[in-house]
Amino acid sequence: MKILLTGGGTGGHFYPLIAVAEEIREVTHKEKLLAPKIYYMANSPYNSKVLFDQEIEYIHVSAGKKRINPQGISKLLNLLDVFKMGFGIMTAVIKMYFIMPDVIFAKGGYVSYPALCAGKFFKIPIIIHESDSVPGRVSKWAGKFATKIAVSYKEASVFFDEKKVAYTGNPVRTEISQILSTGAAEYLGLEENVPVIFVTGGSTGAKIINNIILESLPRLVEKYQVIHQTGKLNFQEVKGSADVILENNPHRNRYKPYDYLNALSMRMSAGAARVIISRGGSQIFEIALWEVPAIIIPITDSNGDHQRKNAYNFARSGGCIVVEEANLNVDIILNEVNRIVNDNHVRETMINGMKEFRRPDAAKLIAKEILKIALEHEGDDF
Repeated sequence: MKILLTGGGTGGHFYPLIAVAEEIREVTHKEKLLAPKIYYMANSPYNSKVLFDQEIEYIHVSAGKKRINPQGISKLLNLLDVFKMGFGIMTAVIKMYFIMPDVIFAKGGYVSYPALCAGKFFKIPIIIHESDSVPGRVSKWAGKFATKIAVSYKEASVFFDEKKVAYTGNPVRTEISQILSTGAAEYLGLEENVPVIFVTGGSTGAKIINNIILESLPRLVEKYQVIHQTGKLNFQEVKGSADVILENNPHRNRYKPYDYLNALSMRMSAGAARVIISRGGSQIFEIALWEVPAIIIPITDSNGDHQRKNAYNFARSGGCIVVEEANLNVDIILNEVNRIVNDNHVRETMINGMKEFRRPDAAKLIAKEILKIALEHEGDDF
């Protein structure tokens, strides 16, 4: 049995694929099935170590990204990417012929387009998963010929054939699905009895969140400790600014900046936190599993306004508070943090909302459907 995964470019696409691969291994082991060969086709391995650890073989293909409303240099880049995408599709068709998987599982995004074209050409069964409330262009296109479509938000179902759609939620890796509270203070160097705010803009960070945290720092560290995942590209700039801002502050050690948090550090940070501040992408589903009250700051100009819609769908469950970028300032952040930390009724309402929103079995549901289709398809002639 051979299974091909595709999608990537961001952690929000890549890591759900890994979560599903984990469950595929788990299900095949429990049901005493022959372990499948799993491939990952994309323009970059994204995280080679994770692929190696999961015994997933990386297959390289080129992929080009189409920019919306291009101007100047972006028009030239779009033109170059047309050729890159064309070459990627031809490469994917050739490499797919020699792999000939029994099923393809795609997370969407421009990275998955060559593999999906090749899969369509060979009439290989395709399952797609849409993480957002509004699907991207590739997911909408692939939904027309996909065998099954899994969605993270019920609201995304209207964009697809309802007979194909299953509301599964978003897959989350096993290693970060549960928080770790015991030992978090020692591991992260935190003070006892001082509430913790965990700030994360996702694996690449978020500049607007970094900036508002820096502006708020002197007032935040008076009452709180701040674990701040800045993103690797932003780390030196943020840390340098924070060093200046807190130079003579007696509580400067309450600020803990990190460029990147591995799985253990992420679980420890979530376990120590009273409040999480984050974006409106796939990390919403991790936060819901952690059951830590959250302030979500969605990207204003995301494709199809999906981050804002994600955030408000989460908020309707009661699981978070949404602060839009246009309204973002120091006073609002401080007031919302204070309200969540100090009002037990607010906290309990948000945690109960997360229990309703979360879907802890998302990866398993998708893995079982992938295996079912793969077993039905295995051995067919092409």
